[in-house]
Amino acid sequence: MLEKQVIDGLEVFSCLSASDSGKTPLLFVHGAFAGGWMWTETFMPHFAAAGHPCHALSLRGHGGSSDHQRIDWLSIADYVDDVRKVIDALAVDPVLLGHSMGGFVVQKYLERYPARAVALLCSVPPQGLIAAQFHLLLQKPQLYLEINSILAGNYTDTDTLRDALFAGEADPAMLAEWLGKMQNESQRAIWDMSMFNLPNLFRMNRPPMLIVGAEQDALVPAFLVQSTAQTYGEPCHILRGMGHAITHEREWPRAAALIEDWLASLKP
Repeated sequence: MLEKQVIDGLEVFSCLSASDSGKTPLLFVHGAFAGGWMWTETFMPHFAAAGHPCHALSLRGHGGSSDHQRIDWLSIADYVDDVRKVIDALAVDPVLLGHSMGGFVVQKYLERYPARAVALLCSVPPQGLIAAQFHLLLQKPQLYLEINSILAGNYTDTDTLRDALFAGEADPAMLAEWLGKMQNESQRAIWDMSMFNLPNLFRMNRPPMLIVGAEQDALVPAFLVQSTAQTYGEPCHILRGMGHAITHEREWPRAAALIEDWLASLKP
């Protein structure tokens, strides 16, 4: 059953298994323009059914969390504080799973705190966003302009959303629902991810990592996911025929199964 609470101004969704299986708890960290809601329909119930207590926060300025009025001034360091605040309040030692910007937040988290293990899903690479931005500008200039328009707080449409996030067919009703929930992102956080606050590899804790990308990801292309894997000396897993929103592609269970196998391989 999905539950929601507010922890010091932060919206936190929880989905717990029917019985205590003793399996590792999971904390999901969402990407830009989104909120904790992006995990609640697919990944959270899936992993809770497999016995993992699941939690997902909405970073400050996102979803049902506070500080929307300060969104453009919020930093990646603020988002790292949010993750730590939720972990402390829930008194859990979770595996961290970060998607897109959330993966970058998780990497910055490792500069300051240890973690049991982390999964970087279509994550902004440790080298930052600039290569991804230039790639998008060259490959899909209209989509690049549309995304910058969203950053400025302007409205978009479901066609743009589909082109940005999905490789295969996407349910129109789901796209419309996402469009109603998505929002502008912090300009400061975007600059942090571009060049001003990149992960310090020498300060990072290095827990077990799972690095996953999508073959047809327009926002974080597969070659950048491969670069992330090379940086951390980890295998790279590229999901064929999928786009950036691996949580909601029609074949999202393939992504979940990959994560589930990795979780099972971790030492207790």
